[in-house]
Amino acid sequence: MATKKVTVTIPEDLLDEIRAEAAERGMSAYVAEALRFKRDRDRLRELSDWLQEEHGPLTEEERTAAFEDLEDLDAEHERRGTAGKHNAGEAA
Repeated sequence: MATKKVTVTIPEDLLDEIRAEAAERGMSAYVAEALRFKRDRDRLRELSDWLQEEHGPLTEEERTAAFEDLEDLDAEHERRGTAGKHNAGEAA
């Protein structure tokens, strides 16, 4: 994948925090991941806005069901992550 070097200005306190968190991955990988995440959230918000314009806002029941589904997905993700770490330890 082609890359391009850019210059950005970041508040010093935020930069210090990011450096501490990004140490293993590297600053470029950390920032690229954060920008992809932000771009994806922006696109999701655009889709959500469009869907609400086309179909109206969610009912409280739909909103509750969606959050319950997200909680189930989060729990499954956590379960798989924990199982993967456990299995990786056994293989070593």
